[in-house]
Formats: sequence, C-alpha cells, structure tokens
Amino acid sequence: MIDERVSESSSAIPACQKTSFCIKLWLRVIGLARNLRLPVESKRREIETLLNEGAERLLARAENNRSLSRECLVARIGGGVEKYLLRDDPNAPETEIAKFVDELQADDLCLIIACERGEEKAWTELVERFKPAVRSAARSASSNEDAAEELAQSIWAELYGLRTRSDGRPASKLAYYSGRGSLAGWLRAVVAQLAVDTFRKQSKLVQAEEDADLDRLAQEVHVAAGQPALAGMQNPEESMSNRFARSELQQALNTSVQELSAEDRLLVKLYYFDNLRLREAGVVLGVHEATASRRLTRIQTDLRKRVSEILVGERGWTKAEAEASFSEVGQQLDTDVEALLNQR
Repeated sequence: MIDERVSESSSAIPACQKTSFCIKLWLRVIGLARNLRLPVESKRREIETLLNEGAERLLARAENNRSLSRECLVARIGGGVEKYLLRDDPNAPETEIAKFVDELQADDLCLIIACERGEEKAWTELVERFKPAVRSAARSASSNEDAAEELAQSIWAELYGLRTRSDGRPASKLAYYSGRGSLAGWLRAVVAQLAVDTFRKQSKLVQAEEDADLDRLAQEVHVAAGQPALAGMQNPEESMSNRFARSELQQALNTSVQELSAEDRLLVKLYYFDNLRLREAGVVLGVHEATASRRLTRIQTDLRKRVSEILVGERGWTKAEAEASFSEVGQQLDTDVEALLNQR
C-alpha cells in the first residue's frame, strides 16, 4: 500500500533548487544520449522540456498549488524521475516519464514544498491534517502511551528540521517526499523508520553477547495492539508501514465484527467457516435461501463500510488507502475471525 522509501540518500533534492537537474540526473541524461547516439545537449533539452511540462500539469491539477512556481517543482520531480525510472532504465521512453509525473500526488507534494519554504500556514495544515495518522502509527510502534507520544513528537521535530546540515539548511525529512505515494502512507513510513532507528540506538547499550538474541527477537516481533514494532528487515520503512496497516486493519475488523448481531455472526460463521451452503445456513437460521443470501450480502457491505469508517475517521487513513487495504492487506490478517464470530 505504501511505496515511498524514506532514507537520507543522495538522490533527494531540496525544493526550489536553482539548477534544473541534480548531478545524478545529468549523468543519466548523458548516458541516455550516448546510448541513443544523440547530442547530449539535445537530450538534456528533451528531458528538461518533459519535466517543465509535467510541472505545469501538476500545478494545474492541484486543488491548492500554494502559488508555487514551476521552478520549485522541476528539481523535485527530476529527482523522482532519476530515482524511480532512469536509475533502472536509462532509456525510459518519454511516455513513461510523462506518466510518472502525472501520477504524482499533486496536492500532497505542493503542501510539502510549501512547508519546506517556511510557510507557517502550510505547516499548520500539515500537522492538523496528519496528526491522527502519525499518532496512530506511533501507538502501533510503541509499548505504551508515553512512548507513543514521545515518538510522535520526535517525528514532527524530524519533519520540521530542528537540526541543521553543513550548508546551514534545516535537516528536514520533508526533502525526501517525492509525491510518488500518498503523504499519509509516507508519514507512517517515517514513523516506522524512526522506530527502527530508536531500537538500533538502544540496542547498542546492551552487552555484546546479547546481540544475537536481540537480532532474533527483532525478526520475531509481530505488530499487534500494545506491542512495539521493531522487526528486523531489509527495507524497514516500507515493511513496518505495511505491518502497521495490517495491525490497524485487523483492529478495525475486530471492532466491526464484534458490533454484528449474534445472528449475523452466526450466518457468517456457518457460511465461511463451517462451509455450509446458503440453503443449509438458512435452515439453521429458519429463513429461506434467498433471504440468507441477501442478508450475507448486506453483512459484507456493512462490515466493509464500518471498517472504512474506523480507518478514515479514527486512524487518519485516506479513503483510497482504506479501499486498497481490503485487497492488499486483508488476505494477510492474523485476526481469529472465527473466535470473534462465536462471541455472544
């Protein structure tokens, strides 16, 4: 569900950088031009035109473009193109580059760049809109409320950029949001990264002979209510963000199932877990097969709607993320649904 990588890599580009492209993108342009045996200057102008046109389209489709200029977006978009397209395929066609740019999250990217520029109104909106999502992810990654609050506050400090780089600019993680995925999902990944970093720092305080045990423990920890999300992984940000999604979806499903009437829970249990046909389930409930079918369809709709309400209203998810979660995460849930259905 989440596809942003939050790492302080050399491919991230600060907003409104005066040069049109980062050095890496230039190298890709040169390599692409050589492969096609075209003049470097010609290929440079070709990609520059694509990025400028894409930036114009992005500003046009944003509901609130924060009065940003095209130049503020070109460098950021160019960094994403280099990272996600040209790095793997220096010969990426123009259509793929244009498609990549047109699929960026326009409003989220404009909001982040405005925050980077120091616009307090944009920063206030960022906090107000995404505080619930950050807090929810922090709770999933912490063992208690105090730890969750500390983690959430640390996230906002990292985003605001309380530290400074060697060039004097704030060391804000906002520079690493490319707009490729939703901002809410990216923020949950930031929480995941900070949780992993915190764990790694704390692990250095233990005795050397305990390192193997800690590594094994990190591999075994599962995200669930009240458990710290500190699992070892190749890509900790994306993997832990997915674990948060599964945990929150699981909790929302728990709540929704428990809210069903006893008869509705019994129908779902008979059909899905006892493998009865609708006709047989109807006999148990004393209703016609058609009635059982209509009731089951209504239950499925109600459950989906209620889970979505919880995720969006209480967990800070977007509607699109909630919809995607049903297919991407739902099949991996660990919830013992049958046990919940047996509750009276």
